[in-house]
Amino acid sequence: MSENTNSSAAPLAATSDSTKLAQNGASGYQRNPNIGQRDAPLINVEPPRREDLQPSYAQNLVGESEQGTHGWYGSMINTLGNCVGTFGAIPCCIICPNPYKPVSQGNVGLVTKFGRFYRAVDPGLVKINPLSERLIQVDVKIQIVEVPKQVCMTKDNVTLHLTSVIYYHITSPHKAAFGISNVRQALIERTQTTLRHVVGARVLQDVIERREEIAQSIGEIIEDVAAGWGVKVESMLIKDMIFSNELQDSLSMAAQSKRIGESKVIAARAEVESAKLMRQAADILSSAPAMQIRYLEAMQAMAKSANSKVIFLPGPANVASQMAMADSVGEGVAGNGGKRIAAEGAAGESSDFGAWST
Repeated sequence: MSENTNSSAAPLAATSDSTKLAQNGASGYQRNPNIGQRDAPLINVEPPRREDLQPSYAQNLVGESEQGTHGWYGSMINTLGNCVGTFGAIPCCIICPNPYKPVSQGNVGLVTKFGRFYRAVDPGLVKINPLSERLIQVDVKIQIVEVPKQVCMTKDNVTLHLTSVIYYHITSPHKAAFGISNVRQALIERTQTTLRHVVGARVLQDVIERREEIAQSIGEIIEDVAAGWGVKVESMLIKDMIFSNELQDSLSMAAQSKRIGESKVIAARAEVESAKLMRQAADILSSAPAMQIRYLEAMQAMAKSANSKVIFLPGPANVASQMAMADSVGEGVAGNGGKRIAAEGAAGESSDFGAWST
């Protein structure tokens, strides 16, 4: 009986397992969402948009009527190139050149016909005539150029070694390709010349404190010239500023002397404020009400003492009456077992000292 029960339970277990696998998916495995949450942070990937890509530069500059102005020789080369391109488009034909050329994303294709630029193409597969046309690719991405270290002299005849960085991108590919031989080298040379001119018009302290302002002024000067080359300068930064060892020592000593002078000024100001406060405290303590309070405090302390003492305190002639008032409060003779207070000197005498004994 037990064997039948076990045999019937086995198919049920297999059925439940297959049901779980079907529910979990084709792989039969379901990952626990609580595992690895701390170790795997979420990454938000922004999908590409059309406006984020490079703008379209595709344009034909020469019409169909102007393409036939090369005469019979040009027509023959075009016809022969079309025939060769037709055979070259066949994958198995390796003798004839392929007329299809790829243009990578971030580049712009410039097509010249018999050496004359006549159309621009966007990234993708471009068909050209292999005999009469040539494809030139121009990079329109943002370029980073590090200007080599150069020696500059400030207005106060201090020598510096400066290293700068330029961020630029090409906005007019035809100007950058056909208007100037080497855009990169031209920007480097222009930056070096402008940097020497701008730094030479300022003193050393101004160059150190206003580095960003100097870089901004240099970028504005370069941008005006680079616009004619089809280039837009995004920014220009001074990367490093190197001084000689002697200049570094003098600058550190000057900074240390400045800090010492500032600390002395702060200490002197603190002493002045302390003297003012002490003067105010002395004025307050030397006033008549303050002296009376001090008299009363001294007499109270003496009244609490068991020994007999005689003290002399400066004050007006009516100190004895004030002491009597203190006795009436509770600190007099009756509360201290026979303590006696005597005031020597009459009220009309010229002496300002009184004597009390306890």
